[in-house]
Amino acid sequence: MISERRNTLFYVCALIEYVSRETTNHRRYVVEKIGKAGMQKLFKDASVNHCLTFEQVSTEVIEQYCIETGSYDTISNCKYSIPSFIDIGKVYAYLTEILSVDESTDVDTVMGIFESFLSDEISNFKTGIYFENLSYLSESFKAGKLLDF
Repeated sequence: MISERRNTLFYVCALIEYVSRETTNHRRYVVEKIGKAGMQKLFKDASVNHCLTFEQVSTEVIEQYCIETGSYDTISNCKYSIPSFIDIGKVYAYLTEILSVDESTDVDTVMGIFESFLSDEISNFKTGIYFENLSYLSESFKAGKLLDF
């Protein structure tokens, strides 16, 4: 059985990825606009919001937090199929589970990952870094740069 914590992490991370794609923004920008209090609310509301469509919830998030359209389009110019926002949400959720001390630090950890260099690396679908081993990604996050192989 999947834990409520894992469901919440997955939902919130996938939602941030979805909003970022919809508004063509860096994930960092979206998380900064939502802020810590907003992220805490997304975590709190996740068990209810997951019953709604991502489109509906993302529209509400975009309006509530005044997320403007950006120019960080990582999808249009890709020549190959890219991972879905669900797939990328899983990467962020699993990274959070690895890097978070416990459930009480999940919001800060999610924000830290999305605000880090690693988020732009994961979003660069031309490199395929999102396919890398989670241990490699978590150690790179801790080091503040992509580690050499």
